[in-house]
Amino acid sequence: MMRSLYSGVAGLRTHQTRMDVIGNNIANVNTVGFKGSSVNFADTFYQTTSPATGPDVATSAAGSNAKQIGLGSTVASITTNITEQGGTSSTNRALDIAINGEGFLIVKSGGATYFTKSGALNVDTNGTLYCTTNNATVQGWLADADGTVNRDVVRDMTVMSPENLYYEPEATTNVRIQGNINKEDDDLVYTGAGEGVVSNGKVATFSFYDNLGELYTAKMYIVSTKDVEGAPEVDPPEATGDDAGEVALSNYMVMLADICNEKGESIFVRKTTVDGVDTYSSTGVTVTFGGATYQVSEEDGAIDPNTGKFNLALDGGFDGVSVLSFIANSGQFSKITNHGMNEGASLFEKGIAMTINVPAAGDADGVTMDDTFTPYNAETDSGGVVIDLSALTQYSSTSNVSYIKGDAEGKGTGNVAGEMKGISIDEDGFVYGSYNNGSKRCLGQIPVATFNNPSGLEAVGDSLFQQSLNSGIFDGVGEQVSISGSFTVGALEMSNVDLAAEFTTMITTQRGFQANSRIITTTDSMLEELVNLKR
Repeated sequence: MMRSLYSGVAGLRTHQTRMDVIGNNIANVNTVGFKGSSVNFADTFYQTTSPATGPDVATSAAGSNAKQIGLGSTVASITTNITEQGGTSSTNRALDIAINGEGFLIVKSGGATYFTKSGALNVDTNGTLYCTTNNATVQGWLADADGTVNRDVVRDMTVMSPENLYYEPEATTNVRIQGNINKEDDDLVYTGAGEGVVSNGKVATFSFYDNLGELYTAKMYIVSTKDVEGAPEVDPPEATGDDAGEVALSNYMVMLADICNEKGESIFVRKTTVDGVDTYSSTGVTVTFGGATYQVSEEDGAIDPNTGKFNLALDGGFDGVSVLSFIANSGQFSKITNHGMNEGASLFEKGIAMTINVPAAGDADGVTMDDTFTPYNAETDSGGVVIDLSALTQYSSTSNVSYIKGDAEGKGTGNVAGEMKGISIDEDGFVYGSYNNGSKRCLGQIPVATFNNPSGLEAVGDSLFQQSLNSGIFDGVGEQVSISGSFTVGALEMSNVDLAAEFTTMITTQRGFQANSRIITTTDSMLEELVNLKR
């Protein structure tokens, strides 16, 4: 008679545990990254009043089953539904990420490593990413100065470190000149004072940054070689196909006119003020443009001492001047001929580019200009500013020449120094810093941890899980999120609790609890009847 009382008590306990789990699920229905749990019951001990017997051939008696009386139920397991994805809620915050897949963010708190599905991130005062749900520090892979991610043992994601707060300036290495040159343009006719003097032409300009990020503007003249004494000659290419003879070219000398800094001051002329009177003199700077060398003439009158106007002189005359050639009958670009350059340099073998370089920073009057320009090295075919003119045409339309920093792939644009203005995360977990000079740099990557049995992780509160003996062991490195899923940026993974299912389970739990309570009350009534037998 007493056994049923204890069975009822066991049933009440198990259903109470189930109700506790349901209550916790419902309480966390809006908790970011929360994973709901479920309870499974199992029957418990049995009292065997009669064991099973087999058939007796001698007596022809049949076998009998064991007689067992159960003693109630117990909680077999509480399982976390950790693999089911919660809904995605958009937040539009650049540092909020929802994890699609089975991966967990790796975080550290109090020196211990934990795992979380909560991607509500922010940056602390030390510039380190942390999870706002639990204040745990996000672990990941940091990038080197070149933006290359080192995927080794995870460490604190200090993305806004002092060295990352500023973007170092970079010198421009490539410029593209584009547009059209009308051969009837009067500015293309050379009217200079003689060979080796740069004095007029069709003006084209382009800007570039030096090693310190200072912007310089180069002014160049494009002049037809027609009727110019001493102009360099260009060998026309041979015609192909059924055509015979040579292809007719329209040739133009491309000559440097000036280079000015951000203040508009020429690097070729120095201004001196004494007692309120301005005078101008040569800086002694030498610039190579293509295969020609340019400097202010040492002859008297090369510089107007009152206005600073000057004429550049070509060392060796027009022999080293680069020549821009178009196909005469189509107006299409043909080639650039860089006279006097290293013929083994690949840039010039392509016939599409020339360089500008400052080989001498000046020594006039014992004063030297800060040489902040990257020199060109012909042996390695590197340095200087490579000027690509292959996008120019010569059609019968208005002359209009412009430029773009960088090569055809957008590389080599250069930039000024910049300060960080924000960070962002992409779907692969790469963390980028944005700078006020328009540059963007990779600062690191957020990895994830995956487990053979993620349901074996132990919840420790604050949306944190820790590994257990049955979950699998974290290797200390992690993996790229793209292996098991992806990140949704500007969103968070919500709780995976299904309210409809929870309320349904609550009803069955309530009825189960009620039924078990009836076991106790009914047993009590039976005991009461037993006691009342003797009055």
